[in-house]
Amino acid sequence: MTKEQNKGPWTVKQSTNRFKNEWLELLEDEVIRPDQELGTFATIRVRPGVSVLAIDDDLNAYLTAEYRYAIEEESIEVVSGAIEVDEPPLVAATRELREELGIVSESIMSLGMVHPLTSMLHSPAHLFLARNLSFVQASPESVELIRLVKVPFAKAVSMVMDSEIKHAPSCVLILKADQYLKVTSEELKS
Repeated sequence: MTKEQNKGPWTVKQSTNRFKNEWLELLEDEVIRPDQELGTFATIRVRPGVSVLAIDDDLNAYLTAEYRYAIEEESIEVVSGAIEVDEPPLVAATRELREELGIVSESIMSLGMVHPLTSMLHSPAHLFLARNLSFVQASPESVELIRLVKVPFAKAVSMVMDSEIKHAPSCVLILKADQYLKVTSEELKS
């Protein structure tokens, strides 16, 4: 970046790309802070992603369990993955669900989007609820050692509340789906 640019109350004097690969980019900006002092601000930009919660007609949730290198432990999550370049989020959600767990959904709906860590990370996650499921052969990537975790949806909500599920987009999606399903159920009753 060659000329100053405002970002809200911050003024970016210069931006330097410190690292970039196909998944993420580390930027360091020389800034004038909101208090008018000079400083630096680093941000990480991660490819946008999708998170998909599949729930069958018996209200079972289909989750994944996978060792996550960064946190050095197994993580239970909804199906999640990166959006390919120029791929619409809904297409990515459909693809990830089929690849990771072999689930095909006749009904996928958006439940919004979240930014997991807004202070220094740009990593938008689009959230989807998948219903009317059928099953085919999964085809995860060679580095994805995914174990299917099938639990009653009410148990998935409890797992979020008990911090058994800690992946932020999964937590938000499960709680949003819980609210959506309660409201939908009440509307059907009236």
